[in-house]
Amino acid sequence: MSGFDAGSFLKSLTTLPGVYRMIDENGAVIYIGKARNLKNRVSSYFRSSALDAKTLSLVSHIRNMEITVTASETEALLLEQSLIKEYRPPYNIVFRDDKSYPFIYLSSEEKYPGLAFHRGAQSGQGRYFGPFPSAHSVRDSLNILQKVFRVRQCENSFFKNRTRPCLQYQIKRCSGPCCGLVSEEEYADDVKHATMFLEGKSREILDDFANRMEQAAEELAFERAAHYRDQISHLRQIQEQQYVIGKNADVDVMVAVRRPGCVCVLVMYIRGGRILGNKTYFPHTKLDIDESGILAAFIPQFYLTRRGSREVPREIIVNATLEDKALLESVLTEFSGRKVLLSDSVRRHKKRWIDLAVTNAEQSLGSHMSNRNNIQQRFDALQDTLGLDAAPERLECFDISHSAGEATVASCVVFDRSGPVKSDYRRFNIEGITPGDDYAAMSQALHRRYTRIKKGEGRIPDILFVDGGKGQLHEAERILEELQIVGVTMVGVAKGTTRKAGLESLFVSGGPEVDLAPDNPALHLIQHIRDESHRFAITAHRNRRGKKRKTSILDGIDGVGPKRRRALLRYFGGSSQVESASIEELARVEGISSILAEQIYATLHSG
Repeated sequence: MSGFDAGSFLKSLTTLPGVYRMIDENGAVIYIGKARNLKNRVSSYFRSSALDAKTLSLVSHIRNMEITVTASETEALLLEQSLIKEYRPPYNIVFRDDKSYPFIYLSSEEKYPGLAFHRGAQSGQGRYFGPFPSAHSVRDSLNILQKVFRVRQCENSFFKNRTRPCLQYQIKRCSGPCCGLVSEEEYADDVKHATMFLEGKSREILDDFANRMEQAAEELAFERAAHYRDQISHLRQIQEQQYVIGKNADVDVMVAVRRPGCVCVLVMYIRGGRILGNKTYFPHTKLDIDESGILAAFIPQFYLTRRGSREVPREIIVNATLEDKALLESVLTEFSGRKVLLSDSVRRHKKRWIDLAVTNAEQSLGSHMSNRNNIQQRFDALQDTLGLDAAPERLECFDISHSAGEATVASCVVFDRSGPVKSDYRRFNIEGITPGDDYAAMSQALHRRYTRIKKGEGRIPDILFVDGGKGQLHEAERILEELQIVGVTMVGVAKGTTRKAGLESLFVSGGPEVDLAPDNPALHLIQHIRDESHRFAITAHRNRRGKKRKTSILDGIDGVGPKRRRALLRYFGGSSQVESASIEELARVEGISSILAEQIYATLHSG
């Protein structure tokens, strides 16, 4: 079966627990496994029948085996994970993990504590909440905290040098402690409620706000009562949107889904009964392993190989029966210092969590399989090229288009790990600038885009590309600093002197100029998003320039007269927002029935 003398090796093999390493003709470790009984487990690879083709392929490459005996099966599991991390054998399930996970940092030791996105060593004095599954989930939580509790999120250097309140105060995202616009006691109260929210105590906050609202009403302090009413409304809306179930439930839902030649593991994070988000992994395996085996290999790698970087929750729900369930529970309990339960048979809302996770995993796997030879490889290459701690998940690129300064239009296109996200594309008609001033046009587009995002109308990207060199990049740096948006890598894409594809130069904010080889997958991704932003910008510019008369997109729709047109524009704030609204959103406008909403939507999207 192979060039390895299995019979002689098995005769002297112990029955104690331990770890075995399979080695090929080049001396490389190709597979690492653990066993309660080494002799029985290793013998199973050399049976004369009942071995699948992939296992036979593994065995055919064995030229030597090394054994490490351990005192217990628990020690064998821990040693196995350590060796897999060190050798990364090709036949083991090995997943690509981010180097660090994002947290929310509260500088609780300061007079006026601030909240911030944090990744890396936890050296600051204060509290860290997390880890979160992605940068987006951190920003989403920070956005909620700004809306409801108005705790500052600016840098200390910015906070200490203010003489008047900034934009965050004006758009009601901060209470203005930098200028003494809120008392220390009131601000401490806001910090307390923000902390409770991060601890998953939303229901306690709602009860507290309700009591305060009633008390304020009894005291005829109607403005204060209205403030608490608005906070209750915000929290209720958040709970409706984020599927809150179970008081203080801290759970990881972990599911595995297989397709021929591809595996997806999705982890859904639930803290305080609130779904924070999910993260998908596509581990490589050359063996034919079912969902149970995938999760049995994945769970210890996920929790045990980076101490302190990932919280082990009290319960982990999986979608397959685990053969080593008791062993894994024991190891995770000892590792985390508290009782950990692995659940593989659940009902009611926990079953709905599993169903939701499986649905998301299946969709992610479908996208991954259709793009795995290009988009995924390009995103991974981009992470390596820019030296990012975490794999980017969302990219945005801006471009400017005009004809000698006429009808200037800026485009914003969005990519995620599935490719272009056309529903999130945006265009901006630029006004009030000197014709042909591309820097001013870029500045206006970025300011409009990210002011809206700060108000909760979109997601902040992981990487922001601007079509241009250092000047355009400088405008992006200035705007994001003004709006206090952090954690975004900014890159200027210059075409080079010959303007030929493959000779682009990258200017990375805070870093050196980067030149990439023409065959670099990261460069291909950058070219793709840059070209898409150029196409979208020039199409919008030509449409704007070619309009012979000013008309509303709602003109000519049967049943939409001046009154309903005004109601739609007032509700959504503009014609572009009406055009991007769903049928359900259109039907919420006063005077717009469900049937009329469908008719409006069909007319606006007929092209």
